[in-house]
Amino acid sequence: MMETRVVIYARVSTAGQDYERQLSELREYASRMGYEVVKKFSEKVSGAKKIAEREALADLLKYVEENKIDKVLIYECSRLSRRAVDFLQVVEYLTEHGISVYIHQNGLETLLPNGGPNPIANLVLGILAQFNSMERNLIRSRMESGYHHYRQNGGRVGRKVGYRKSEDELRAQYGKEIQLLRKGLSLRNVAAITGTSTGTLQKIKKII
Repeated sequence: MMETRVVIYARVSTAGQDYERQLSELREYASRMGYEVVKKFSEKVSGAKKIAEREALADLLKYVEENKIDKVLIYECSRLSRRAVDFLQVVEYLTEHGISVYIHQNGLETLLPNGGPNPIANLVLGILAQFNSMERNLIRSRMESGYHHYRQNGGRVGRKVGYRKSEDELRAQYGKEIQLLRKGLSLRNVAAITGTSTGTLQKIKKII
């Protein structure tokens, strides 16, 4: 029987915090389960930042894409991301590669031993997705209200006809996407991580 190959990811928000406890507990768990820890990723960065702004997490995603990994071990959901949409995107990305996410604090795995989705995990992730949907709807409602007020006062919304972003504007707006593309991630995977469309990413790739 082949040994289960895992990677560990740990994160703290500030330079003054230490992620060694997370690493220690996850290493101990892996040892208890007989897993082979092939690599560890850790960083000190806010969990509210987008995935594309998280260097160690981006490196992890590239690593698991290029290597045979069975599981990613994290201490708790918020270590992966405090942004529900990003958390779901990463889990979906790993699921598509047949990689389970183990959440130590909850004793929860996103995939069952047979490789199928874990219904309990799906329930938890569904709740996260619902919160994210509510947040997005609230933001959208505020934006629409702002646009309506702006139009009522004579403002015009939208780009000028025929407007196209310059290469410099693309580089300024999509710096993180450029960084991920330069790391060698595919258009599809960068789109999954950042939420940027593959069409836009194709335009960006032409200027790097």
